Amino acid sequence: MGTVLIQDYTTKNPIEMIGKEAGICWGSDTETPEKNYKRGINCLESGHGRTFEYPDIYMVIDGYSARVIREWYTHIGGAPTRLQASTRYINYEKGFDYVTPHTVQRNEEAERVYTDAMESISEALRKLEALEIPREDSAMLLPLGMTTKIVDRRNLRNLIDMSRQRMCSRAFWEFRELFSDICEALGSYSEQWKYLVDHYMMPKCDVLGYCPEARSCGRHPKRGNS
Repeated sequence: MGTVLIQDYTTKNPIEMIGKEAGICWGSDTETPEKNYKRGINCLESGHGRTFEYPDIYMVIDGYSARVIREWYTHIGGAPTRLQASTRYINYEKGFDYVTPHTVQRNEEAERVYTDAMESISEALRKLEALEIPREDSAMLLPLGMTTKIVDRRNLRNLIDMSRQRMCSRAFWEFRELFSDICEALGSYSEQWKYLVDHYMMPKCDVLGYCPEARSCGRHPKRGNS
């Protein structure tokens, strides 16, 4: 089970921030938090996406597989940045944690095969360490299922766009779990983030009212069938 920590650098009142930045450009009163909040809501409801790029989210994402983190990196809009646990300096020869898919957990024989494979990799890493193979080279054996840790910074617009793809029921299961954990952590960070999570973090079919995918899960009717 992975964890998401929202760091204190994260914008505490993102809706007010959106409204204040927009108000500067509009020549409005930006000294009143209530007015900034109301203006921020107006920007959100009007879809003024550029203003969504001002609030930043800083996160520590830990305990998810290297595979899902690799997919996380594909969302590059808004110039996000991140650092990841080093396979060059961390000693994984002593063992590593890994994610076991639900389908494997439900099958006793499959889980044994999966676990044996992970233990075999750990043993091979220990043998390579004894042979004085540099850690940066022996780490080539590490599997995509191994858990990893990253620190990540991205903006609200990027996260909303990501939710459209990754909250879809046909998205990779671990990514759906990761995104759900992010939404829960953000919702606990401040009331304004809870509002944003509840009203703007959703699959694209909920926004469109129909499914644009070639293969639909049936949550909404296909385009033209509504």
